[in-house]
Amino acid sequence: MTSSERDTSENEILQNNLNPEQIFPFALDEFQLKAIDSLNQGHSVVVSAPTGSGKTLIGEYAIYRAISHGSKVFYTTPLKALSNQKLRDFRNQFGSSNVGLLTGDLSLNREASILVMTTEIFRNMLYAAADRNDDPLLDIETVVLDECHYMNDAHRGTVWEESIIHCPKSVQFVALSATVANAGQLTDWIEQVHGPTDLISSDLRPVPLEFNFCSAKGLHPLLNDKGTGLHPNCKIWRPTKSHKKRGRLSKPTQPESPSLGFVISKLAERNMLPAIYFIFSRRGCDKAVKTIASTCLVNQEERKSIQDRFEKYVILNSEGLRDDLHIQALFNGVASHHAGVLPAWKELIEELFQEGLIKVVFATETLAAGINMPARTTIISTLSKRSDNGHRQLMGSEFLQMAGRAGRRGLDSRGYVVTLQTRFEGVREAGQLATSPADPLISQFTPSYGMVLNLLQRYELDKSKELIERSFSRYLASLDLVEEEEELSRLKEEFKEYKTFAEDIPWSDFERYEKIKSHLKEERRLLKILQKQSADTLSNELISALEFANNGTLISLKTSQLRGKVTPAVIIQKIQKRDRHTQLLCLTDENIWILIACKEVVSLYADLTCLDVSHLTTPEISRLGEIHHGDLLSNEIASMISNLAQKNDMRTAQYDLASEVLSQAKLVKSLDDELLIQPAHRWGDKKKLKRHRRKMDELGIEIHEREEMLYDRSNRHWETFLSLIKVLNHFGCLDDLNPTEIGRSI
Repeated sequence: MTSSERDTSENEILQNNLNPEQIFPFALDEFQLKAIDSLNQGHSVVVSAPTGSGKTLIGEYAIYRAISHGSKVFYTTPLKALSNQKLRDFRNQFGSSNVGLLTGDLSLNREASILVMTTEIFRNMLYAAADRNDDPLLDIETVVLDECHYMNDAHRGTVWEESIIHCPKSVQFVALSATVANAGQLTDWIEQVHGPTDLISSDLRPVPLEFNFCSAKGLHPLLNDKGTGLHPNCKIWRPTKSHKKRGRLSKPTQPESPSLGFVISKLAERNMLPAIYFIFSRRGCDKAVKTIASTCLVNQEERKSIQDRFEKYVILNSEGLRDDLHIQALFNGVASHHAGVLPAWKELIEELFQEGLIKVVFATETLAAGINMPARTTIISTLSKRSDNGHRQLMGSEFLQMAGRAGRRGLDSRGYVVTLQTRFEGVREAGQLATSPADPLISQFTPSYGMVLNLLQRYELDKSKELIERSFSRYLASLDLVEEEEELSRLKEEFKEYKTFAEDIPWSDFERYEKIKSHLKEERRLLKILQKQSADTLSNELISALEFANNGTLISLKTSQLRGKVTPAVIIQKIQKRDRHTQLLCLTDENIWILIACKEVVSLYADLTCLDVSHLTTPEISRLGEIHHGDLLSNEIASMISNLAQKNDMRTAQYDLASEVLSQAKLVKSLDDELLIQPAHRWGDKKKLKRHRRKMDELGIEIHEREEMLYDRSNRHWETFLSLIKVLNHFGCLDDLNPTEIGRSI
């Protein structure tokens, strides 16, 4: 059949036959049928399923369906290599005239019904459409976003978000993703910003995986029968005891890694070829080819087939040859596949591998991004990779993406995944990754200078803000902040209750009352300091004067036994102790006998006439502070003391009469009087009111802080956008909000 006849036949099928059973000559899986049903209802779909499970079929059905309606389809991929392969596949499937290609450096049949392109091209097309006020998606029914989990890519993930945000809502999305932990969130977000979207998910692998571990001792099962942990025979490498005995300065031993030839020979022995051998560098892939270039992995018939295909390739691509070593390796069933390989040579490798003629392909991880090269086995050479921040362990989704290339549907009963012992990684790390769940999609959306210029060139500032706030990042933030917003609402409700309770209280009066009270407290503290200083100064003077005081001398004393108050008294007897300290037996105005030390005297009234106390009978008192109540005879003297105390102010300590103490006491008295006349003084439980006000203040502060935090987390992208506007204005790329000639050229 000629190409023209095939195109005519395909077009008839596309227009007349949409029954999946007639389009696809095999039974479809349940998740595929559900996705097709959603598409027929006019909904977009997010399809999350394991690598190799048949997600692409849903995109193919969308193509059949759109073309039967006389519409077109954009099929986007993350890589030019994948776009090129899709171009070949779709040409074979739908006819050459129906398929076109748009990449950064190539444009083929761009008016075709099926246009394959990289996602960046699609995003740029949407920006250009807004700029020209035309609609390149006018006849587009469906956009297929293949390998949509690339949203996780730190450098390019934002492209998928921008594409979804800016795409007209009339277009159906078919987002094909490997298994991710939060496919439901991705679906909800697309439904919010684009329109009705259904999640179609499947955990079923059509070909189950068996995980193995290869060390220098051989190839062994990695996981137990349940697949939940390490196999009992899989031992974690540890340094030998002899190394520990050598001392701390000896060079630590490291586990022996299996050689490349050893690994390949083990796979060949167990009939585990063809295999994809993942190495995370182009140079490493080419070096591996050279290492085993002379090892023949094919039989004579397969070698002849490879040579025939190679001769045809040379005729068409005489300048697209690799060196002799790679050609020799190719004839032996070995090749490398990475971005540094010429597209034509890469296409040859892909076709030979799909036909089972190449037995081992050394490839970088980009091959795991959806390129149709299923293998019986995948070998992952190391469990860590270089990143912008140094080496890091592979993420669970990265590991599963590469592992998922193992197992050819309809050819293999199981796929084999082999991890290797390296100097730094062993069975523990391999087991963790093999049993780890898929990672969630994390938004990589970040405003850039180009985004700012693109949006301001096409939209007003308010519209730009609306588009920025529709990002997946903002959606995820809103989910994370649900609990925070609920807590903020609770705090506001509590604050409202406190405010309602105290709405009749003039808080300005209460604040003045608290201010005076605080001032009074401080001044009282200062008064005590001045009193103590004055008392310390006066104490030595009084002790000296008491040596010359006679019995009957009037004094004032202050002692804890008399509740610490200043008490008028008279000296009845001076008692000299052996340690030369003098003790005073005194009688107070309340007819109480007490034995005190001289330091407890706070005033001495030498100018008052001494009382005659010689006729009094003293009680038996021997301990300092000991108290006895007087009799009728002593009561007469007590009455005399009381009368003299009233006339001569004997209830004020002499140190309180110091000028600085008197001045401070006057200030304390005035503040005390001012406090008494405040309206708040007549209110109820002021401690309760103070606690109430303090709680209101604390709630107000917490509410303000939480509101600021919520604003920052919800609007961080918009704040970044505004900051970039300032930078672009500074460098002349913007004139206020209008792109300049320089800005339009960026």
